[in-house]
Amino acid sequence: MKTMGTSRLLCQRKLGCSLAGEEGSLMEDGDKVFLDVFCQAGVQCPGMRKLVIKRNPAIRKTVYYHIREQILNGTIGPNERLTEAKIAKEIGTSRTPVREALHSLELEKFIKSISSVGYVVLPISKEDVEQMCEIRGLIEGLAASWAIKKAHKKLVRELAKNITSSERAIAESDVESFMELDGQFHETIAKLSGSERLLEFSQTLRRHMLRYRAQTIYLSESLKGKGSRGQFMRAIEGHKRILDAMETTDNIPGVLEAIGWHLEQSKKDILSDALGENEKQSTTEDRDR
Repeated sequence: MKTMGTSRLLCQRKLGCSLAGEEGSLMEDGDKVFLDVFCQAGVQCPGMRKLVIKRNPAIRKTVYYHIREQILNGTIGPNERLTEAKIAKEIGTSRTPVREALHSLELEKFIKSISSVGYVVLPISKEDVEQMCEIRGLIEGLAASWAIKKAHKKLVRELAKNITSSERAIAESDVESFMELDGQFHETIAKLSGSERLLEFSQTLRRHMLRYRAQTIYLSESLKGKGSRGQFMRAIEGHKRILDAMETTDNIPGVLEAIGWHLEQSKKDILSDALGENEKQSTTEDRDR
């Protein structure tokens, strides 16, 4: 528990005790702020109390999503420093919810805390990308096998609709819609698996993958660029392979193979585009020094 300052509180029961108004300490602990009143009359005094001020959790979530989105879309880049004061000013809130949001993002491995520096966004590494793709293959393969057993017809129907919408988004050069649909494709499989835990794991992994692809997704103004269009077409090809393998309920090995192919293509795109761009920038920065 962290001391935030001091305050004075009169006796709750207004007993008139000369000691009831002693100064107390304002303490911070997680989601609550406690005003501890130190009364020399003793703990049995009916006027003793702790004032509990509950914070609005919506503010903390708003700050968290704001920072996370800026990391995911590349607005805040790798190794960039994050300061509580600056973020609080941008959003128009106090530093406490910002501090909590940064702590959550550190636990999720989006940022790291460095002594005397503060928080910085973790850089992308080849090892991270390879491990993330391999883990996703295991998680999504399990989710797909469960979804096929529990909701096969709905699964095939929803994925087919998703692919049609994704192709329309590409034709219209709508990056935002395509990326949303891309996430929904994988989320549909996880949701229909019937496991909340699998869904949670899948969503966390996809957020990290989206961050890795940010430089080739969000930094492209449209889908007209040859490289960007090729990447998105490969994503749809992967989704079609997965759907084709799911047409029957007894082709789990084929589904796993299709998921593996799709993730392998994603890994290649990230390593050749996003990670390659990072290495290029690092080389340029070193030369400029």
